[in-house]
Amino acid sequence: MFRLESVTKRYLVQGLEVLALREASVEFARGEFAAVIGKSGSGKSTLLMLLGGMGRPSSGRVLFAGDNLYALDSGARARLRAEKIGFVFQSFQLIPYLNTLENVLVPALAGRRAGMHRRAGELLERLGVGGRAAHRPAELSAGERQRVALARAMLREPDVLLADEPTGNLDKASAEQVMDSFAEFQQSGGTVIMVTHDEQLAGRASRVVRLTDGRVQESTPPPTNS
Repeated sequence: MFRLESVTKRYLVQGLEVLALREASVEFARGEFAAVIGKSGSGKSTLLMLLGGMGRPSSGRVLFAGDNLYALDSGARARLRAEKIGFVFQSFQLIPYLNTLENVLVPALAGRRAGMHRRAGELLERLGVGGRAAHRPAELSAGERQRVALARAMLREPDVLLADEPTGNLDKASAEQVMDSFAEFQQSGGTVIMVTHDEQLAGRASRVVRLTDGRVQESTPPPTNS
């Protein structure tokens, strides 16, 4: 599904060059659950940003379904993100003045809307927060907020979920609920690529990719159905 070919990403920070990724090459297959693991500053979030079409590499190529993601114009990349990719963040990124149901429905504002209200309700029920549909984020626990964010990411039936430290603000029980949801999404045919620093949670993925100082140091082979 995704392939990085010799990808380098440079940033300028206060006039100094920072190499976030260094000649990184790795492949993620359709239908797998991959954990990208490494210490803070290893390049994990940069890798996820590039996969999501949200930052152009300094060199190298990022391929999605065989196409060069950054050969597309910004509008085409935005459409691809809206239709094919769901994002889950550590900080939830919920809109504070919207209730739970309204937050889940936000992706429907920029695309097809038929059946979205019913699907949102079904997702909330499946994730155990159906009874919180009228509550605003401040009235929810951290675990509930992350499940609402997960429902939002899944609303438009994406092919892939990109998750950046999705359990970082959660207690153990809530983290396990989120991991169970990722496993169910994979079992239904979806792809999950999760950034984490937690070795125990990474062990629940079907494959682990390790980053050190912006380099891919270890990566078990992707499944053969890529």
